[in-house]
Amino acid sequence: MKVAISTDSGKVSGHFGRCPEFTLAEVKDGEITEKEVIENPGHKPGFIPKFLNENGADMIIAGGIGRKAISMFDDFDVDVVSGCGGEGVDDVLEKAVNGELEEGANPCSPGEGKGYGKSREDK
Repeated sequence: MKVAISTDSGKVSGHFGRCPEFTLAEVKDGEITEKEVIENPGHKPGFIPKFLNENGADMIIAGGIGRKAISMFDDFDVDVVSGCGGEGVDDVLEKAVNGELEEGANPCSPGEGKGYGKSREDK
């Protein structure tokens, strides 16, 4: 299983699409076998779900995530767990591996989510 986490300096980012980076972790037989941090390739509608799916993600973990992105991940048969913003990446990964990760309130709602990140640099 490959887990993709929207991250910001070692913590789960509050907003999926506008996070500065993603942490990708490979999990085999209940153990994390690989972990890498990649830069967010940029917030464009529909791009990041496709990008993470093409990179093998089976699960997405985020603080907040928009309904369009969730719908796209559903189409790709990728599990989404939101409401984890601010938690440490290693703690969240351990919970996911042990089947203990619980979804919290998704802070993204229509008209919100205009946070930070690559798409905000020009505004």
